[in-house]
Amino acid sequence: MKIKICGMKYPQNIQDISDFFPDYLGFIFYENSKRFVLGDNLTVFSDYFLKETIRAQKVGVFVNEPIKNVIHLATTFDMNLLQLHGDESPEYCEQLHYLGFPIIKAFGIHEQFDFAVLDEYADVCDYFLFDTKAKEYGGTGKHFDWNLLKQYKLPNPIFLSGGLELDDITTIHDLIKDIPIHALDFNSKLENDFGLKDIANSKAVIEAVHSTFLNK
Repeated sequence: MKIKICGMKYPQNIQDISDFFPDYLGFIFYENSKRFVLGDNLTVFSDYFLKETIRAQKVGVFVNEPIKNVIHLATTFDMNLLQLHGDESPEYCEQLHYLGFPIIKAFGIHEQFDFAVLDEYADVCDYFLFDTKAKEYGGTGKHFDWNLLKQYKLPNPIFLSGGLELDDITTIHDLIKDIPIHALDFNSKLENDFGLKDIANSKAVIEAVHSTFLNK
């Protein structure tokens, strides 16, 4: 089981979390997010990315961003994967996928979610990310009913998101053994402030995932 820590923002915090060897670190390039990595943080963040080597795969998170901007930001900051968290169409995903970017397409899950809508995306996205349905773009810090994932029939691996925390890890292991979960995506429940991850809690989560999913 892979681990993604999303909403990273501050260079020293990025480096500290990177030292625990998560598989992915997520960086949000959406201006309306409180975890937007640019803005006031632009100079420090840019200098850090030019100088430091991050061990984890870097995921750039975008919301309905013009494709030319996505390409510019992804190449400037050397993102390894693109997470599309808005209303991006299959055609939009296909254009970026064609350019060689691995694509994670996010969907908000709720009781009435129709998993058939994913069929058009299956060939142009490498992964799906399932989060709790929200009124605005971005996470809610809350779970959705994970049993809904039993309706998922496609082979594309899944990033599971939505208010995940330490106490959820054993439950997830027991509930979704037959679902192709590729990674657990943690964010707000590990934070002391927006974009600032608690070091001890993050370390505990990463160690717990590694031990719980030792053979998966």
